[in-house]
Amino acid sequence: KLHGKALEYVSDDLKNDHEIVLAAVAANGIAILYASDDLKNNHEIVLTAVASEGYALEYASDDLKNDRGFMLTAVKLRGRALKYASDDLKNDHEIVLAAVTNNGFALQYASNDLRNDREIVLTAVKQHGEALEYASDDLKNNHEIVLAAVKECFFALRYASDNLKNDRGFVLAAEKLHG
Repeated sequence: KLHGKALEYVSDDLKNDHEIVLAAVAANGIAILYASDDLKNNHEIVLTAVASEGYALEYASDDLKNDRGFMLTAVKLRGRALKYASDDLKNDHEIVLAAVTNNGFALQYASNDLRNDREIVLTAVKQHGEALEYASDDLKNNHEIVLAAVKECFFALRYASDNLKNDRGFVLAAEKLHG
């Protein structure tokens, strides 16, 4: 079996060989770094790389990073792949929701508008409470959002607004979730 890193040392012809590159990225997603430009634009190759290592998307073609259907599939595999999406797609509700459903911390890569979207932030903090860190200030002051975050991880309370952290009733409610 081809070790993914071996792709670095093969000829340019083999870096453009679909079968060789597919085997390499399946073994080590970052091997896509050494694939030909044509194969960095191939859906199957790049999705296989992303499934192996989410950050492999960094080396994909810009065309794929701008392709809505492709990115939707990629973030469903690895939510943090949102980091490499185009700015337009980081502002796409469906793509960001899929990303935070897979990994709440993907919220950090969402547009500012979507960091203020109740559904997206609630989904993110239910997946990883500490994703609250990346929510808008308004939502860090929202009882429901912050309690959902604290329910998932008590330490998320550190990202709540000062207003909530100073609200005796709210703090008691948060304590009851982990009492």
